[in-house]
Amino acid sequence: MLTETLPVSSRNLVSVPTARRALKILMVAGARPNFMKVAPLLRAARMDSSSRFDCRLVHTGQHYDQAMSDIFFSELGLPRPDINLEVGSGSHAVQTAKVMERFDHVCEEEQPEWVVVVGDVNSTVACALVCAKRNIKLAHVEAGLRSFDRSMPEEINRIVTDAVADLLLTPSEDADENLRREGIAPQKIRLVGNVMIDSIVDNLERARERNILQTLGVEERRFVYVTLHRPSNVDHAESLRGIMAHLTELSTRLPVVFPIHPRTRKMLAESSVGNLGYSGLRLIEPIGYHDSLCLTEQARFVLTDSGGLQEESTFFRTPCLTLRPNTERPITVQIGSNRLTSLPQLQRDIEQRLQGPERIGEIPPLWDGRAAGRVLEAIAATSAPE
Repeated sequence: MLTETLPVSSRNLVSVPTARRALKILMVAGARPNFMKVAPLLRAARMDSSSRFDCRLVHTGQHYDQAMSDIFFSELGLPRPDINLEVGSGSHAVQTAKVMERFDHVCEEEQPEWVVVVGDVNSTVACALVCAKRNIKLAHVEAGLRSFDRSMPEEINRIVTDAVADLLLTPSEDADENLRREGIAPQKIRLVGNVMIDSIVDNLERARERNILQTLGVEERRFVYVTLHRPSNVDHAESLRGIMAHLTELSTRLPVVFPIHPRTRKMLAESSVGNLGYSGLRLIEPIGYHDSLCLTEQARFVLTDSGGLQEESTFFRTPCLTLRPNTERPITVQIGSNRLTSLPQLQRDIEQRLQGPERIGEIPPLWDGRAAGRVLEAIAATSAPE
């Protein structure tokens, strides 16, 4: 404990304790997947009995749809952002540059001791670069994940962020191995577990109270939940037509629930994919976090290209097909419920999922709902005077 020495007299000095100043931390969120990772961190900081953390939320505005952002903030119990950079849309380069320029001004004004970034979006790497230039300590939550596919912008974001971070907070042992292989000093690496699971645990009761199954007219384990958003799947007419053909066929056997992004809906209209009015194929508007958790837990299986849904389905042990050639979350394939698939293999893999067990895989170590506390402890320990 710090002490302050007060001169009471020339013969007698008395030392009285003073409280250690709270660490000033900026926590950055840029897109919807970030919100689920930041929410438990902010909650853990507020609940810290020693008041060691002065945390402020920075929303870069990379995800700029107000209605879609608002529902996630509301459901996750996130406070309104202390700072909103409002960068909006743009190419990867333009968006990254805007975040860097505006976040640099924030760091100049706020003078944080730590910045915490999560995930792998453009905001993550942009804020990481600003910290590196300003010599501000940077912690990366979800560090070390690798798809080994540098054609993915997210992979570049992950590699660059980890290269400049002072503290790399990993969700699984394979992430530690990736970082060590890249030459990251071992003392910078901390295995803390998956903070996404904290959000699931915190929100599970409310998710189970949702009535979305009744609203959609589907039964537990008797529907398929689909989320697809990656350009390689939905931005090209040929691949989109192929995907929709498989989903249409599947919907003759089980209802298919597909919350669809406005951009994907526009591509469908332009791609001549045939009759989408079949009653078994439910193309619905984007949904909130609680509804998505409810569907993930109750689905017969999940078809996705989302990193977050691979993790969530693994926690629920819901069978998952990931329509991608690779994943930065291989642990979900190695011990979890996940399997990679492709358009040529999709029909076969769908059949295997339908014929297989309703629950498969295991929950990885430290995916226990307490990762946020370990993140903050790691930051505090790294900040402690030697």
